[in-house]
Amino acid sequence: MNDNIMKAFPYTGAGTDGMDLRDYFAAKAMQALLWNPDRALDDKEDVVLAAYEYADEMMKARENHE
Repeated sequence: MNDNIMKAFPYTGAGTDGMDLRDYFAAKAMQALLWNPDRALDDKEDVVLAAYEYADEMMKARENHE
């Protein structure tokens, strides 16, 4: 695992470093994608890919505003 990856919830117990910030953003994006009937995606893979595309854009936005 890359030591430079930002953690959403840093945790050092139970052999884990915590959730990556990108994964956290993807989870939030996925929640919105699944909840919004106007953006309904039928294929689960499409939902996952879209969620990570949003997460990547959020990570880029963070880099540009730091």
